[in-house]
Amino acid sequence: MNRPTPKRTAPDLRFPVLGGNEWSLGDQSPDTFTLIVFYRGLHCPICKKYLQQLQKLLPEFDQNGVQVVAVSMDTEKRARLSRQKWEIPNLSLGYGLEEATARQWALYLSAGVKEGEPDIFSEPGLFLIDSKNQVYYSAINSNPWGRPYLPSFVKAVDYIIQSGYPARGELL
Repeated sequence: MNRPTPKRTAPDLRFPVLGGNEWSLGDQSPDTFTLIVFYRGLHCPICKKYLQQLQKLLPEFDQNGVQVVAVSMDTEKRARLSRQKWEIPNLSLGYGLEEATARQWALYLSAGVKEGEPDIFSEPGLFLIDSKNQVYYSAINSNPWGRPYLPSFVKAVDYIIQSGYPARGELL
């Protein structure tokens, strides 16, 4: 199975979002990019801080024409609890990511080992998809730490747009 690669069409991605709709990557029409943040789930305190920071940066991403969504393998109930407990009401929050889809996106999968963790969940991933549905940037983590620092990342997106900087990493 191929991993998502810059300058190539992104794998299919669809999942339910809180509010009763289905989110589909193919239906997105961003001015510049779609930012997809895969997070571990309700059990992860580092995800909580990350998504809270993402929520604060939504206006800056929006100003750059970037549509933002976050998704996990959590159930709808756990996603609702995340939204409520983490106070992230404006972030488009998906749930029910299927294991097969997580694998298509080359996400690492972990087995729950502590109370409160699901039996299986995906580790973090962050993808920037361009308006042609091609992968521009990817960051895939095998643990909850080491993710792109969002305040710097939003500035990088601004630079990418202003300078026309090309996607890199297309050669395997």
